[in-house]
Amino acid sequence: MKTFTPKPTDIEREWFVVDAEGLVLGRMASEIARILRGKHKPIFAPHADTGDHVIVINADKIVLTAGKAERKMVYRHSGYPGGLKTRSYADLLRERPADTVRKSITGMLPHNRLGAQMATKLKVYAGSEHPHGAQKPSPLVIDHARARS
Repeated sequence: MKTFTPKPTDIEREWFVVDAEGLVLGRMASEIARILRGKHKPIFAPHADTGDHVIVINADKIVLTAGKAERKMVYRHSGYPGGLKTRSYADLLRERPADTVRKSITGMLPHNRLGAQMATKLKVYAGSEHPHGAQKPSPLVIDHARARS
């Protein structure tokens, strides 16, 4: 059996908008990564970018469950001895919510040039407004990612 390769004319890109208010970060990120990769399409090929565009709004109202916001840490290293920096997710979500959501989603994409190309189709905004109204994005409902109250 030969490897299927979708032609550029076969790929039709759609625009989706996700309202992240009350959604759990990890569950939402995995679903968005699936859409960006194109795994929801019948023409999916792992070596080609067949995914759609995704706009995430209200990134500042995202939820982490089981107290992970205070407990879970984000690490960075400068490359120098003793250069390890740690911060909690609560601090990051308070100061840079869009970057936190973007990093969570791109961490679930392939770590190569193809993944970087897929990440350019992701737009994340902390508020409820976005400048992509001309693309007429359809709402993407991720009910299984809702936080239980």
